[in-house]
Amino acid sequence: MTATETLSLGEIEDLAFRALVKAGTSEENARPLAVATAMTEADGVASHGLAYIPIYAQHVGCGKVDGTATPRLSHPRPAVICVDAATGFAHSAIDLGFEQLVPLARELGVAVLAVNNSYNCGVLGVHTRRLAEAGLFGIGFTNAPASIAPSGGARPVVGTNPFSIAAPDADGSVAVLIDQSASTIAKSEVMKHAREGRPVPEGWVLDADGQPTTDPEAGLKGSMVPSGGYKGVGIALTVELMAAAMTGANLGTQASPFSGTAGGPPRTGQMFIAIDPQASSGGAFADKMRSLVDSIHAQEGARLPGDGRKSHRQRAAERGVDVNAALLETVRGLT
Repeated sequence: MTATETLSLGEIEDLAFRALVKAGTSEENARPLAVATAMTEADGVASHGLAYIPIYAQHVGCGKVDGTATPRLSHPRPAVICVDAATGFAHSAIDLGFEQLVPLARELGVAVLAVNNSYNCGVLGVHTRRLAEAGLFGIGFTNAPASIAPSGGARPVVGTNPFSIAAPDADGSVAVLIDQSASTIAKSEVMKHAREGRPVPEGWVLDADGQPTTDPEAGLKGSMVPSGGYKGVGIALTVELMAAAMTGANLGTQASPFSGTAGGPPRTGQMFIAIDPQASSGGAFADKMRSLVDSIHAQEGARLPGDGRKSHRQRAAERGVDVNAALLETVRGLT
């Protein structure tokens, strides 16, 4: 049985913050990333929580991400906010943009935030969830280094490219949270299997020749299997258009890997759309949302996207999070 240690969310945030600062990240940039790390652990997405802190620290050290970057905001059109992340962490750039995105969407009914010259934004749903908690309908896109081949091809051209939708309910919490990548499984899970020397299930990856494999190393040199075949490729292309072409960020074929030290800053992008549901629905959104949610929860065993994360958050707030002891030793060593 794997040894674990239980930490409160505050302890997770503090540990992540100290490790990031020690690695050379400014306190201003380390704080939002540490907060997101704790939120990710609370959601039960351990692959993107504290496990990423050693990678972030390594990337600050090698210059793949600028830990002291100052994001720059511009407002080119009434409903459009742009943030140049300056090759720094996406979280700081998103925070800066959200400061204007939320009030602007409330004022105009809809507003968009385009982020470029950015880095891995972690779990995309962490960000769209914040929009829903502000009473807005949040839609998010983020592109990644190429790892999915087009239908009929074998050479990757788009990343696993997640999209996320977060819908608010009437009491200021999140009614529905959709957060999914275009691949059958997140690439971080394949990397985790490779580190642990374990094969991956069939249907996760293809080798460099486009053939199915259970070898994670061969899969990392090949491509990820798109979820739903050509439909997954369509989702990845949609996200690539929104997060890269629409923001001026690097395409997946131009971005350096999110893992390892080679290639310099990836300069990928994020796009967020915030909509005031009251403006578009004539005030009917809350009732429609409640009816939809109730129709699903009324079925025995049925659940909504986001229900699992909500349960994890409740348990984490009450009892803390069980973290792999070996991982904790690694992260503590960075502080």
